[in-house]
Amino acid sequence: MHTYDVVVIGAGAMGSAAARALAAADREVLVLEQYELGHVRGGSHGGTRLFRLAIDDEAELLRAARARELWEELESETGVQMLDPVGGVDHGLDERQVGESAALLERHGVPYDVLAPEAAAERWPGMRFSSQVLYQPWSGRALASQALTAVRASAGSLGVEFRPQCAATGVRVAGDGVEVETAAGAVRGRQLVVTAGPWTAQVLAGALDVPAISASQEQPRFFAPVDESAPWPVFVDRRVRAYGVFEEGHGVKVGLHATGPRISLDQRDFQVEPARDAELAGYVREWFPGLDVTRSEAISCLYDNTERGDFIIDRRGPISVAAGFHGEGFKFVPLVAHYLRELVTGAGSAPEVFRL
Repeated sequence: MHTYDVVVIGAGAMGSAAARALAAADREVLVLEQYELGHVRGGSHGGTRLFRLAIDDEAELLRAARARELWEELESETGVQMLDPVGGVDHGLDERQVGESAALLERHGVPYDVLAPEAAAERWPGMRFSSQVLYQPWSGRALASQALTAVRASAGSLGVEFRPQCAATGVRVAGDGVEVETAAGAVRGRQLVVTAGPWTAQVLAGALDVPAISASQEQPRFFAPVDESAPWPVFVDRRVRAYGVFEEGHGVKVGLHATGPRISLDQRDFQVEPARDAELAGYVREWFPGLDVTRSEAISCLYDNTERGDFIIDRRGPISVAAGFHGEGFKFVPLVAHYLRELVTGAGSAPEVFRL
């Protein structure tokens, strides 16, 4: 049986970027994906994500700043734009929160501006604000779909082998490596990387215990702008943990973060839950004069959630794991890939907070 240097389970954003990073470090990499590449059943599909630096957590801010540098490196290496710095606003903050966040950004040299609600509404007439607004010019859109396509293409050019429609049905540590069972037969790797989102515990059953990871089905919507030429920043409303981003051809995606029901993976139905949908429509009607609530498109997202609320990025023996990103992981994709490369090659470790 041929032995790969690394077998990766899960070809979403994290797995594909990790495979590319490992191939760039001269590892022979095989990626197994249970569905087709680019499928919509996990957490990596869709055209856009928010990219923003944290304003209330210093360690996360520094990680996001490092991720921004790594995104720019990927853009340079692939020739594909992955970040679009349209700017971002945090609002729904009281004066104390604005002051503390501004001080944190100031301390680390991150540009920002504090706007009165009237000035913010004049700049972004599609939105309404009731208190001071914290603006970050470095924030913007992660162009998720084209970024992931470029990362996979780059990985392929470095020799990464992708096997879609090839689910991992079992994992066992064998000798000095790992064997992964699939319907097409076993594959062997000296090391294993699991980036399978809410399927992680299922994939690793009997091979490695991981913290509980639940799945939730979230339901943002794309709302049509009243004025197609109006500017839109990415935005986070801290009062209700709402977020949004404009996407060409669809409108402005608005969602209420982490409000969806917990589901079992075999119960994923992609259906809108009426009460939560009505809550979202009411929120948009109140705070977005520039969006037409009568013209919208519901979408379904899958979050993988840990009970403690932190990511999992760690290694035990020949198995490395990255999971539990609860809808906030995409902006960190190249940084997570960096951590996984360091874990696999023994060159470093992930932050203590992410340990198993």
